[in-house]
Amino acid sequence: MQDKTKNIIITIGFAVILIAVFVINLISKDKEISITERRRLAQFPKINIESVNNGNASKNLDKYVTDQFTGRDIFRNIKSFISVNILKQKDNNNLFEKNGTIYKMEYPLNNGNLQRSLSKINNVYNKYLQGMNVYYAIIPEKNYYLENDDHLKIDYKEVEAIAKSNLPQMKYIDISEGLSLKDYYKTDLHWKQENLRGVVNLIEKGMNLTDTSKTNYTINEVGDFYGAYYGQLGIDIAPDKLYTMDNETLDNCTVYNYETQTTGNVYTTPKTADKYDTYLNGATPLLTIQNPNAKTEKELLLFRDSFGSSLAPLLVENYSKITLIDLRYMSSEILGKYVDFNNQDVLFLYSTLVLNQNILK
Repeated sequence: MQDKTKNIIITIGFAVILIAVFVINLISKDKEISITERRRLAQFPKINIESVNNGNASKNLDKYVTDQFTGRDIFRNIKSFISVNILKQKDNNNLFEKNGTIYKMEYPLNNGNLQRSLSKINNVYNKYLQGMNVYYAIIPEKNYYLENDDHLKIDYKEVEAIAKSNLPQMKYIDISEGLSLKDYYKTDLHWKQENLRGVVNLIEKGMNLTDTSKTNYTINEVGDFYGAYYGQLGIDIAPDKLYTMDNETLDNCTVYNYETQTTGNVYTTPKTADKYDTYLNGATPLLTIQNPNAKTEKELLLFRDSFGSSLAPLLVENYSKITLIDLRYMSSEILGKYVDFNNQDVLFLYSTLVLNQNILK
């Protein structure tokens, strides 16, 4: 009799929990963005006969329920805690935490993808850049600077050697000595703009530019920054702080976005959940920065990934115009329609993560 009563109580309790969760989800207001995951959340889908017939209705409804589930972040944190602390897994979804910093385990080096990425860079050179001053630099992932750790990681020096053998017509600039672990965000893959003076100095030396190491900047705090790894790993650690480096030159610069056909400022309030989009308004295929206070007529073409968004403003002092080209979103085949190639300086700046994934178009 006692077992029967116990089973009834457990069944009723379970049913009450299910009903309570259902009611809470039903009455809770949908969220538009997830700060921790740095993305927009799925909204209630439009359901019609066509979407039901092609199966999109059920797929979109499943995404909506998953994204808007009450306590989503709590359950993600519990999963990560169990994976790391109870099951003793070395990583969770290829992410791991060490001394308050989150890293991504990018491994192995995909030689085929790397060769294809370098081939696309060569194609751009052969089609548009012959006879110009062309340079390239490779940004190490922050794991490169993590010592005494047994997690697998890409050999940066091997990437460097392969790039040198495939890009002999371009001048290589080694920026690895200008960086250390402290120059990267703890919760994100990117580097900190306020720590890039050493990298800028190496680029200026490599490209025979004027030394701007004595240029004065005001460092402004934007606020707490929950990076991409913070949301993906789902553990509770302190957020980073995001800063911008500003001065009169940058205040007077204008940024033109070819995708939105709008003109704005170097630093903006991001429209997305990703506060890193403060720098040049985030990922976009083609941008130009005009510097009306330039002491030179020189121009720069910067082929870049997202790391370039925070670096480009620190190169402005040497140029009247910087054109930022992101080949992840723009095919090299149509560049000639939008960019005038007229003896500018050219810098290819890509992270090992991008080169290893073959995502350049």
